[in-house]
Amino acid sequence: MSDSFGTSGTTGPDVIVVGAGPTGLLLAGDLAAAGVRVTLLEKRAQEISNLSRSFVVHARTLEQLDARGLASSLEAVGRPLSRVRLFGRMTLSLDTLPSTFPHLLVVPQYEVEKVLRWRAADAGVDFRHRTEMTGLSQDATGVTVSTRDAAGHPAQLRASYVAGTDGMRSAVRAAVGLPFPGRSVIRSVVLADVRLAEEPESLLTAAAKKDVFAFLAPFGDGYHRVVAWHRGRDVPDDTPLALDEVKELTRLALGRDFGMHDARWMSRFHSDERQVPAYRVGRVFLAGDAAHVHTPAGGQGLNTGLQDAANLSWKLAQVLAGRAPQALLDSYHAERHPIGTSVLRSSGGIVRLAMAKTPPARVFRAALTTFLGAVGPARRMLTGRITGIGYRYPSPRGAHRLAGTRVPDVALAGGGRLHEALRGGRFVLILPGKGRAGTDASAPVHVDPDRLAVAHWASDRRTALLVRPDGYAAWAADAASPDAVRAALAAHVG
Repeated sequence: MSDSFGTSGTTGPDVIVVGAGPTGLLLAGDLAAAGVRVTLLEKRAQEISNLSRSFVVHARTLEQLDARGLASSLEAVGRPLSRVRLFGRMTLSLDTLPSTFPHLLVVPQYEVEKVLRWRAADAGVDFRHRTEMTGLSQDATGVTVSTRDAAGHPAQLRASYVAGTDGMRSAVRAAVGLPFPGRSVIRSVVLADVRLAEEPESLLTAAAKKDVFAFLAPFGDGYHRVVAWHRGRDVPDDTPLALDEVKELTRLALGRDFGMHDARWMSRFHSDERQVPAYRVGRVFLAGDAAHVHTPAGGQGLNTGLQDAANLSWKLAQVLAGRAPQALLDSYHAERHPIGTSVLRSSGGIVRLAMAKTPPARVFRAALTTFLGAVGPARRMLTGRITGIGYRYPSPRGAHRLAGTRVPDVALAGGGRLHEALRGGRFVLILPGKGRAGTDASAPVHVDPDRLAVAHWASDRRTALLVRPDGYAAWAADAASPDAVRAALAAHVG
């Protein structure tokens, strides 16, 4: 499989993915499931680390995982949380979300990586562990990647495209010469994985008092992750950290240290707000932390990266199969860069409000939380941004109001549902049923079933709707003719 400018006739990969974190695993798995030859480079060993930074999977990410048959595995090991408290005075209720998953799931990142790794391996991804990318060059026909294995042996790989999902210190980003503008927002954050003698009352525990913030989350194996920060203690990341300091910060922020003991790991880190100006440079793409980093507030980091991967994967597959022009790949930056900017602003805003120090800032925080608590649309907008279900992509002028919107897991005739129909990376065309006003449901649609599933509304809705493989509306029309449907399929499915 190769685009018209690619590496047709070679035995190498069509796409090289650099970085085997959640974003890279989802991207590689999607591509391989679509028949794309994928090599995934990772400088770490194969073992999945339990030193996860992320503990939250939001509703939109669960929807994406459900469309890949993976959500139930995570739901089985995670713990749902339907209410989130902000600033100690406002509660976001997630149980009213218009989603199959009206909650966030508290689950360590390594559990997410397990299911994504299994899927990628099952789909045929070529894993190259202990292999570091040392450079790349690209031309009109592809990208050449230089590597070095654990023994120091150099090698080269060539592919049509490269995706950098290799984190904040991305070698791919450096190789294409992209800047990473931004700044450090929180310095000297302490992390510790500890056992607790006293179980917290809440599944997630977070609070800020004066200059100190602390957060607790369970691993599910008897250990809890502690994240704490003291505004006045700005020390280098390599400064030694003792459990007594972690206890002290936790007591200052939460009122007690829960009898923490037996730390299996402790460290310091700093949190930045940064974003690349371009998610695509020729045949090279950036996703996840390689493209954007922000504070952990709201638990949006892992989730945003997975949404990047879901957006990019089907577009690469379409272009490589010759079903779409390369111009489709430009829409990756156009759709995801603004959302990355929005996540930087929302996560940073949460941190700044939580740590408000001056009287005017605290007055503003109180007024804002009162406003959000009283005004439903504003509260729903905030909830939609944090959970990811509130975002939509740009649509052409004159397009149907549904174009670009996230399509929920709607019921389909015959007892099916949208997420099931999306499995396999297909488009889904939803038509009115026979005998109903609107599109003639019996109109012939001659498209490979591996590329398009044709379904009917379980309700009497009359809209014809074409859903992209990532669950967003590509096209919609009310009372569309068969010719209009076929034109839409030709334009989007190829």
